[in-house]
Formats: sequence, structure tokens, C-alpha cells
Amino acid sequence: MCILCTRRCICVSAIALLIVGIIAIIIALVVTVGIPPSTSVNRLCITTNNQTGFLCDNREACIPASQVCDQRRNCANGEDEQESLCGDLPNSLPGYLIFYCSNPKFWIYADKRCNGMNDCGDCSDETGTWASCPACGPQWWRCTLVVFHDYCACIPRSFCRDGVQHCSDWSDEYICSR
Repeated sequence: MCILCTRRCICVSAIALLIVGIIAIIIALVVTVGIPPSTSVNRLCITTNNQTGFLCDNREACIPASQVCDQRRNCANGEDEQESLCGDLPNSLPGYLIFYCSNPKFWIYADKRCNGMNDCGDCSDETGTWASCPACGPQWWRCTLVVFHDYCACIPRSFCRDGVQHCSDWSDEYICSR
């Protein structure tokens, strides 16, 4: 009976050591490689210029939305150029990175909305109800209608009294001041 107990004790001890060894290996792998997140990571961030951005893996760098899938690695690990993100533009991008123009066939990166420029080609990114842009800032002049189609409702104040009509009512030449 003593022999059976010893063999049984040795077997139980060997199994326990094997289990402890497996657990130690798993812990070492987790510490070395890291645990992948179980859910998708929210990468929405706001850049220093107050634009919609993409948060890099280091959780510190926030790049403008328009730098995602631009064929340049702007994040240190290149996560802004991953195939899963850039494979089927704009469908593969998270919704916060894109803005659909009034013609839904056209889209722009979200950081291009309300930037003063006519990025959609029909000014829907600057004046439309979907754009919800704030009023012109202090560096801009508001026109009733812009003649120069690179801009929409606002032109840079540097265009004021420059001898070129940018506003349909000529307000940029007669009323506006730099």
C-alpha cells in the first residue's frame, strides 16, 4: 500500500508541476508579447489644431484624419496604413474619419470639413446643414456668395482689398478690412 501511495503521489506531483509549468509559459508569453485587445480600440482623438484625428498605438500621437491611408507611415508602428483600415476606402475607415458630401458618391476626410476650403466641390463641407460649420473666424471674411470657388462662404482676410473680386457683392473690396 505504501508503494501505491508513493506512485500516486509522484503522479499527482508530476501533473501539478506540469500545470504550473504551462501556466508559467503562458504568463511569460503574455508579458513578452502582450495581450491583444478583445474589442476594437477607439482611435478617435482631437489633434492640437482641434481637428478630428486618429490615435496611434502609443496612445500619445494623434494624427489628422487626412493622414490615415495616405501611403505614408505617420504612426510609429504604421497602424495608420494597415490593410484592414485602408483596403476599401472609404468603407473600411471608421465613420468618424470621413465626411460624405451632399453627393454621397464623394467623401472627404473629416478634418477637411469646415476648414474654409471647398473640398467637396459643391461647398457642402462648408455651408451645408450636414457640415454644421461655425461662423467665419476672425481671420476670415464672410461673403454672401463667393465667386472664387476654392472657398465657399468665407474667404481669408488677406484677400480683402487685394484688387480681385472674391465675393459676388464686392464686399471683399469695399467693406472688408484686413
